[in-house]
Amino acid sequence: MVSPGSAPADDVILEVRDLVTGFDTDIGRLVAVDGVSFKVHRSRTLGIVGESGCGKSVTAFSIMRLLPQPMGHILGGQILFEGRDLTKLPPEEMYQIRGGRIGMIFQEPMTALNPVHSIGRQLSEVFLIHCTTDKADAWRRGIEMLKKVGIPVPEIRMSEYPHQLSGGMRQRVVIAMALACEPAVVIADEPTTALDVTIQAQILELMQSLQRDMGLAIVLITHDLGVIAETCNDVVVMYAGRVAEAGPVKNIFQHPSHPYTRGLLDSIPVLDHPRKTRLRVIEGMVPGLKDLPAGCRFQNRCPYRVDQCAVQPPLEEVEPDHFTACWRWRELPPREPRRAAPGEQTANERGLNPP
Repeated sequence: MVSPGSAPADDVILEVRDLVTGFDTDIGRLVAVDGVSFKVHRSRTLGIVGESGCGKSVTAFSIMRLLPQPMGHILGGQILFEGRDLTKLPPEEMYQIRGGRIGMIFQEPMTALNPVHSIGRQLSEVFLIHCTTDKADAWRRGIEMLKKVGIPVPEIRMSEYPHQLSGGMRQRVVIAMALACEPAVVIADEPTTALDVTIQAQILELMQSLQRDMGLAIVLITHDLGVIAETCNDVVVMYAGRVAEAGPVKNIFQHPSHPYTRGLLDSIPVLDHPRKTRLRVIEGMVPGLKDLPAGCRFQNRCPYRVDQCAVQPPLEEVEPDHFTACWRWRELPPREPRRAAPGEQTANERGLNPP
């Protein structure tokens, strides 16, 4: 698949090619990620969006080689980082890249930190593994990193334990650990989960600021299309382990070409006039791994399905760098304009129509 986005090809820092990831279970091997491809460019943010169960986090854990063992396996494809295929690296080399050249912000800040170790011990460990053998130097670097992510009185916080910090502060510590060794790529797996709205905004602003300062490439996994519109350059829409649509974020939001992407956008709660209009939903649920339909996996929920959907459609280029996997993308009717009621924020004011 050609990379979504308009960045030069030589700026690609991470490329996933036809990734297939499966798990051994009591009922046999189940494939959770099936032929996923995308590229991540330096200093840009790629968003991966989709419902729960679409394979977003499994894709992230496959890149980091953190699949649960012994049941998780990368069954096919390549993960190319700085010219090396991470799927072929021995554990010792992957150990140096993970947390060093590639950082990860895990999904749940409340449980990402070890409750029985101080913040300083956990943060210093990152430096001791990847950067220095001097414990005093590691501690000093930890204090500097906490300052960088906006934690006040970091000298005191280093001696405190996770339960003594708020959720937002803990997430800042997790971000500090992910960025400690100045990685080239950071994977953020729903970094604002379980945080209130004001803290979410602070965390996202912090990540954008650090990206500008450090030149990071970010892979942002989220359910929130508003976050995607506000923070990402490119977006990959996943459904049931496959890429449904991919391209520059502006193209995806203005010209969604897959029924699933349209369903996600139409499910955003914007009140029409009159106010009694019902919220639009995508009927049904993401199929389980043992119940995946043949062909297009969205067909059982798609209002535009035809007999041809029994065969999996290829990713076709809708417009430059914008791809969709739908047989009927040329025939989809225009989307209905959505009007906000008097006094209500419009989609653009809420960041859902990127400039």
